[in-house]
Amino acid sequence: MFEKYFQLKQNGTTVKTEVIAGITTFLTMAYILAVNPNILSATGMDINALFTTTAIAAIVGTLVMALWAKLPFALAPGMGLNAFFAFSVVLGMGHSWQFALTAVLIEGLIFILLTVFNIREAIVDAIPRSLKTAISAGIGLFIAFIGLQNAGIIVNNDATLVSLGEITQGTGLLAMLGILITGALLILKVKGALLIGILATAVIGIPLGITQVQGLVSTPPSIEPIFFKFEFAQILSWDMLIVVFTFLFVDIFDTLGTLVGVSGKAGMLDKEGRIPNAKKAFMADAIGTTVGSMIGTSTVTTYVESASGVSEGGRTGLTAMVTAGCFFLALFFAPLFLSIPGAATAPALVLVGLFMLSPIKELDLTDYSEAIPAFICIIAMPLAYSIAEGITLGLLSYVIINLLSGKWKKLSIGMYILAILFILKYLFI
Repeated sequence: MFEKYFQLKQNGTTVKTEVIAGITTFLTMAYILAVNPNILSATGMDINALFTTTAIAAIVGTLVMALWAKLPFALAPGMGLNAFFAFSVVLGMGHSWQFALTAVLIEGLIFILLTVFNIREAIVDAIPRSLKTAISAGIGLFIAFIGLQNAGIIVNNDATLVSLGEITQGTGLLAMLGILITGALLILKVKGALLIGILATAVIGIPLGITQVQGLVSTPPSIEPIFFKFEFAQILSWDMLIVVFTFLFVDIFDTLGTLVGVSGKAGMLDKEGRIPNAKKAFMADAIGTTVGSMIGTSTVTTYVESASGVSEGGRTGLTAMVTAGCFFLALFFAPLFLSIPGAATAPALVLVGLFMLSPIKELDLTDYSEAIPAFICIIAMPLAYSIAEGITLGLLSYVIINLLSGKWKKLSIGMYILAILFILKYLFI
């Protein structure tokens, strides 16, 4: 049944490979089940209900990606977007969380329209191949940075912004051990190396007092306190326009970057750099966001951690279907799944970052009209802590550098339109 529906042989994979890939993707992004409720509860939303809605939103979006787009990507409420929801819209601008949920609903509906009319695909097709290659490499550095942060290997420093954390004890030591163990497994070509590395690191964390197993089974909390709670009184206000535009902009380019980057790593892009089933993949994002707003969570987006499953050989929607199944199980085994610390998943993120650097070999570093914008895109993602900003700065520099050097003929109409929109975004938003 799986072979016929997902065409496993045609995609060079097997059921076993897809299952391992799906579980690996889940384990590298399961932190969202703990992090999203903690962030959004700062607005006054019920933290227990948020756990359930986070899982349900991930299940819905990922299943659409699995069964319709048939791609190995997982979705969940997006990091960064949830922080904007809580700390900018609610705590910063002073709006209610119901106002913020209404903005997410509007964004989701607009996304559906943009996808139906192929506008999001047009945006993807307008980006040159060199920048698409850079996006993959930039995301690699970005998720490696996230892994190092989650483990406490890289920490905040007021003088230098970042510095090396404590790596001789605690989470830093555990993550370093995990990187070494997982690295050795990869060198030995052990199948499922990332998954085995995550589990082994979590077990080592038990005697270190880092992995805290606090139970096994629990009943999913009710979502009633935050279900279908919208506030339409300010739907035509200037604040609503700004909030919706910000959600739209970040989500469009976070999802675009993830799909292009991970597809590139998996060798799934065609000769023109197009994503297979791109329209259906974008629709999964749009449906996930719309449903997520209804059940009470922030914008749902495609997760860059999907790269961990792709690195394990995941190539079809079966990978995503397994990930969705894991999120369903997590609803009932929350204490167990949430016992895996960030230090145990950090090694997988760091090493996936290495894997995603491989497309950079395609860049012609002697052609500065391509290499300079690509480098800006790559370096901006981890340093600006944003996939969207990396794409924006890369594309803007591509247009401006090629205009100044007289190579304007290589720029498409779409590139000019995107550049103008990005400039307006920086000027007025």
